[in-house]
Amino acid sequence: MRFSLHISPCPNDTFAFDAIINKRIEHDFDLDVEYHDIEVLNEGVLRGEPDISKISYAVYPLVADKYRLLDSGSALGRGNGQLLVRRKGETGKIRKVLSPGLNTTANALLKRYFPDVEEVEQRLFSEIAEAVERGDADAGVLIHEGRFVYEKRNLELVADLGKLWESETNLPLPLGAIIVKREVDESVISKFDKLLSKSVRFAFENPLLSRDFVKQHAQELEDDVIEKHISLFVNDYTISLGDEGRKAVRRLLDER
Repeated sequence: MRFSLHISPCPNDTFAFDAIINKRIEHDFDLDVEYHDIEVLNEGVLRGEPDISKISYAVYPLVADKYRLLDSGSALGRGNGQLLVRRKGETGKIRKVLSPGLNTTANALLKRYFPDVEEVEQRLFSEIAEAVERGDADAGVLIHEGRFVYEKRNLELVADLGKLWESETNLPLPLGAIIVKREVDESVISKFDKLLSKSVRFAFENPLLSRDFVKQHAQELEDDVIEKHISLFVNDYTISLGDEGRKAVRRLLDER
């Protein structure tokens, strides 16, 4: 069974998919793998290109007619939300914000909690911290590894968007999901869903096996940053959404 698989190069994805991509567990899927920034992934599914893809949860309503959401593979949890940051000491009104993508969950939460922002400009997530420090915008939304290293720059926290969500809903924050084209046979989708869940469990049980593969793709190569990233974004919800996870997803998508 040959399928195209698009995921991000971030540690949570490479950690979760390592056992599948590198055949550490047995399966009969033949995968053409590509690694892209999250907004590129979102745009790809909007065009209906990949068979299987990582996406931002916020974009799913736009592609739900073509893609099915998997129970496994999600980045979802508590204390792992996006961070709105600005240069240290700045006190003026935040008018322009850099976002990791107009279709991302980060952008959805920015609009939800900071509706008065006048301009949102899309930037590659790994470039936002440096751009805000340089003065390209009043603030920026950090995701992935950026949330762990911004304090090393001349930046300070304005708001933790994930904490705002948790305070409002008392639910974990849905960030990213794995989807499969609905045209794929349902039994095959179910088989891949179970395989991905098994891959995540394998990665937890054998964390050292995936280390070189994860570091090969990571934006931040420091071991402690990679480990923090994985521990924050890969958890029991990645193995299976469960009842609470599905409730959180419904809450986010119903309010889009």
